[in-house]
Order: sequence, then C-alpha cells, then structure tokens
Amino acid sequence: MTGRAMNNNWLEKNTFHYSDFKHLFRLVEEKQKKKLTISLCLPTLNEEKTIAKEIIIMKSELMTRYPLVDEIVVIDSGSTDHTVDIARSYGADVYDANNILPHLEKFKGKGENLWKALYITRGDIIVYIDADIKNIHHRFAYGLIGPLLLHDRIKYVKAFYDRPISIGKNRIRPTGGGRVTELVVRPLFSLFFPELTQILQPLSGEYAGYREIFEQIPFPIGYGIETSMILDIYRKWGLDVIAQVDLDRRIHRNQDTKALGKMSFAILKTFFNRQRDLGLIDLKETLFDEIIQYNLVENRFQPNITKIEGLERPPMIEIPEYREKQNITN
Repeated sequence: MTGRAMNNNWLEKNTFHYSDFKHLFRLVEEKQKKKLTISLCLPTLNEEKTIAKEIIIMKSELMTRYPLVDEIVVIDSGSTDHTVDIARSYGADVYDANNILPHLEKFKGKGENLWKALYITRGDIIVYIDADIKNIHHRFAYGLIGPLLLHDRIKYVKAFYDRPISIGKNRIRPTGGGRVTELVVRPLFSLFFPELTQILQPLSGEYAGYREIFEQIPFPIGYGIETSMILDIYRKWGLDVIAQVDLDRRIHRNQDTKALGKMSFAILKTFFNRQRDLGLIDLKETLFDEIIQYNLVENRFQPNITKIEGLERPPMIEIPEYREKQNITN
C-alpha cells in the first residue's frame, strides 16, 4: 500500500463530532451488549496541576454516573512533583513505568508509558488521554469510545480539535497550535501517503482503539509514537479502520521552538526508518542520533546537542509475560 490513490470518501465517512455520541446510555448499552471492557490510561510526568481534575471528571461521569469506563490507570514516568500522590488520592490505579516488566531495559518517554499500559490494563478497548489538558471534559473519552462501539469497521480513533495556545495565566491565543503537524507531518504525508493528510491532527495525544490493534504494533518510546501508530495501523489494516472525532477545543501547555525541534527530529527519524523498513525508500547511510541546536552564550554560539536514538518497543503480543497474562497460546 503506497498511498498514491486518495480515498475521497474517507473524510466524510469516518469523521465524527463528539456530540454524535452524547447519549451515553446508548454507549453503555452497546458496551454491555458486546460484553466489552474499557480502560482509560493517563500517561504522566509532573502533571500535578491537571491530573486531579481529569480523574475526578472521568470517574464521576464515566464510571459512577454512566458505567462506560471500567478502570482509570495512571502510568507515571518518574514525576518529581505531587502527581503520583494526587492521582492515588483520587482513586486512580497508579503505576511507576519502571516497575512494569522490570526485567526489561528501562526507558523514559510517553510511548514507553503507553506500551506498558497494555500490560497493566485489562480493557478490550483502551483510551489514551494526555494528562495536561486544562479544559478537560468527559467528551475527551466518550467521543473516542463512541465510534468503536457503534461502528464495527472502526478499530482506532484519533481526536482533533481547535488548539489555542496558552500564553499566560487565564490568557490564550486562538491560533498557533499544531505547529509540528503543519510544518513536518502533513508535508511528509503529502509526499508519501496523500490520503493520510485527511487525518486532521495526526499528532493529537488523545486516541482509542481495540487491544487487538495496539498489541500487534511496535511503540517508539518517545515523540514518534503517534506518527508510527498511524503508519503501522494503516499498513496492516488500511485506512477504513481509522476514524477521527472533533472534540471541539483543547487547551494545554505549549512548548517552545527548540522543544518542538526535538519533537520534529524524533518524528522525522521514526518516519524515515519506518519507510526504510517497509522498503519504500533506500537510505544510503544510517540516520544520525543527535539533533544539534545552538544557544548564544556570552556573545558566542554554543552547540546544544541532544541524543534521540529513536528506540522502540516490539509489539506487546511478542512479550512472553503478556502472552501468559492474556492466555495467548497460538
């Protein structure tokens, strides 16, 4: 599958609005009818300002009021603030990523947390939501769950939304979010996979899918996770299993240009390595592992070198402990 032919019907057929799924009793009925369980995973690193509100809202609306979510799991990367204590105090199941499958080499990164959540969670459907959302609402979960329950062809759902930039206390700028998407990912997709440009925010941190999908794909440990996930699901199952949902508006903390540069480096490396592995491009040399940026120090430009190796975890279904836990014998 090269992505050369645009699927013109996908955008209309597989794009939804969260309000399409606002009747939560219907979602609960469908979940119970299909005998499914649903896990919500919040990956964290120093999220003490937002984690409590996320847990409170999801627990009260989607566990107590409507029994849609069966568990809320926090996978922490080693927070040095009060994230872990706060999350536990509000009833989430909290795990240190380093203590999950502890015999494996330890890495730190969002993708690492998401991968290890597959081992810890028990749900047939897994919902991943970033823990730094300032305007959190339970639509961020049920909007992603809805297409999976009501449309049998859909196995993976991405969020998209307006992304105003937070510029200070109670101050936001209405445009400017999604910079790496528009400057890096969309041009790459346009060059190699034009139909994937229909995924409006491929780097959104909110998505949900069936375990049977997530367990069969590799997980880069860092910023490349969202891009690789789309590419791998598209390659193995095609575009029609993917949907996207408009969640309206998302306000979160934003990163400076140099941080976005590191993110872009990791995404580019993941993308080109994946293209090489698929035999779609021929890299004459191995890609370098260091991004070189510059700081002005005492009127002199000094290089600031960051190593980003692009490591990734294999599909979880290949891990013996996971196969034993899930009773996978074939």
